[in-house]
Amino acid sequence: MSATLIYLHGFRSGPQSAKVQALAACMREHGLGDQLWCEQLSPVPFDAIAQATAQIDACLKAGVQPALAGSSLGGFYAAWLANRHGLKAVLINPFVPHAGFDNNLFLGEHLPIYGGPAFHFTAAHAAQIAVLDTPQLQRPENIWLLAEEGDETLDVRQAVARYAACRQTVLPGGNHSFTRWADYLDAVLRFTGLLA
Repeated sequence: MSATLIYLHGFRSGPQSAKVQALAACMREHGLGDQLWCEQLSPVPFDAIAQATAQIDACLKAGVQPALAGSSLGGFYAAWLANRHGLKAVLINPFVPHAGFDNNLFLGEHLPIYGGPAFHFTAAHAAQIAVLDTPQLQRPENIWLLAEEGDETLDVRQAVARYAACRQTVLPGGNHSFTRWADYLDAVLRFTGLLA
């Protein structure tokens, strides 16, 4: 059964990000260019989940086994979706809610990095993130954490602790963008079932 990779971008990011473009190029090189799904996600968490769920459902209806990859907030979404649907997922410097995290960091008016209208992230939206939290994983073997210790945006120790039972690649240095993404593209495609 063929697989489709559903990529979920981070907060304020989009399909134009360097990671998505590198992944798309790699998949084209392997003849998998038509198997990547990445769309602009709604800034509303429940709506972003609904977008990805619709794509998962479409894959399954077509007899295709999807897999997930997500960066930052998209990694948080990917973990929730993988847990709910029993899918494999690669989490890249994922956001992890934890005690002491200040949800106010999300609140307010934001401009998407790659253009588009500004959006307002409210306390109600932050509450949706709390509802989607996935502290207990049904199948930790389905998750691969990719993280760099130099992440200046998120505390990588939270992800390492949350996904302790999962495969982990935690690298020194780097930053929130995960600077060594290109080095792991083929391995990501193998883990998610797109490459033998």
